[in-house]
Amino acid sequence: MERFFPERRLFLKSDTDTRFIRLRSETQLVAFLGGALLVAWAIIATAILLMDSISAGNFREQAKRDQITYQRRLNELSAERDARASEALAAQERFNTALAQVSSMQSKLLDSETQRRELETGIDVIQTTLRTTMEEREAIGERLASLQTQIEGGAVQSAGNGESDSTLDLLAEALARTAEERDQVVADAQDALVRADEMATELRLMEEKNDRIFRQLEEAMTVSVKPLDKMFSAAGMDPDRIIDQVRKGYSGQGGPLTPITFSTRGEEPSADMERANRILGEMDKLNLYRIAAQKAPFAVPLKDPFRFTSGFGRRWGRLHAGTDFAAPHGTPIYATADGVVTHADWMSGYGRLVKIQHEFGIETRYAHMSKIRVKVGQRVSRGDRVGDMGNTGRSTGTHLHYEVRVGGEPVNPMTYIKAANDVF
Repeated sequence: MERFFPERRLFLKSDTDTRFIRLRSETQLVAFLGGALLVAWAIIATAILLMDSISAGNFREQAKRDQITYQRRLNELSAERDARASEALAAQERFNTALAQVSSMQSKLLDSETQRRELETGIDVIQTTLRTTMEEREAIGERLASLQTQIEGGAVQSAGNGESDSTLDLLAEALARTAEERDQVVADAQDALVRADEMATELRLMEEKNDRIFRQLEEAMTVSVKPLDKMFSAAGMDPDRIIDQVRKGYSGQGGPLTPITFSTRGEEPSADMERANRILGEMDKLNLYRIAAQKAPFAVPLKDPFRFTSGFGRRWGRLHAGTDFAAPHGTPIYATADGVVTHADWMSGYGRLVKIQHEFGIETRYAHMSKIRVKVGQRVSRGDRVGDMGNTGRSTGTHLHYEVRVGGEPVNPMTYIKAANDVF
């Protein structure tokens, strides 16, 4: 050590005295190490500051890029929401049109069935009339032949008798009337046959028109019902169970659609009747689906532009039981399904919280609100405003914490929202 740090003496001289400080090798080594550490610390601190400055610039750029991406995504979601709303409106119009067509078709089917029965009765009457006419024509022919024979015999026997002329006149008049009656019967029979052909043609055209209406309605039902089946299945809800539950609790005007019946005499339904009943069954199913969709949280709780800030799942070792939507303070919050408000007050952690109980054991929660606009016991419909977005409770910024619970257990709200993307 003395070779690298030989002992040194530092002389300090004043006007009256001279002193020196003895610098040993160990002292020099400690001073050297201290200086080296100080220089190293200065270098590392400078590097860290430079790295922080560079990272801060990168973070700002990344934040700007994320903001641009979020804004673009918000615009896309807004456009997609408008498109879905237009599709939903078009689907509702198609449903109303189909319902009107079914009503018109039902009336036409009833009319066509009545006409068909009248045609069958008319054809039976015509056939009976034709048979009677043929029998009468044969009888008239026999009578005419008999009269001709009598005339010839009477003319021979009564030649020169003055009364024979009047007899012949009466017989001739009777023959003329009989011939006219025969011709009229034949003409009536021909008219009846022509009318029967016209009625048969009219009935065939009506059946073809009904078949065309049936096909259009069947296609419309297929296009309308399958996406709803898929939507409920994607949300983990059994469609058959949902339909049965809605049907048991149905209380709408007029009740569910019922099958068509034409007879109370125990007759077997025709193919058209069975086909119409199948379509009405699909219409009933579509109507029940529409009711069920209003009672399940398939909607988004915000109508204004927003961004997703946190999803459902584990976060920092704890379960984040909902989805967070960020938007400006005071943004309106809407109910995602029909239901009854069971809580509308402050709750620890949630801040100002609204709970809504829906059908099928589903509950939705809307937390951290700045203002609550509903009361406990109030019945709300999908799209009704329940509060305003805020930052109350355990929250780090203005946002909506939205939960969906089934049987008391939290589930991912996006399951319902994504399931409805192809329908609403």
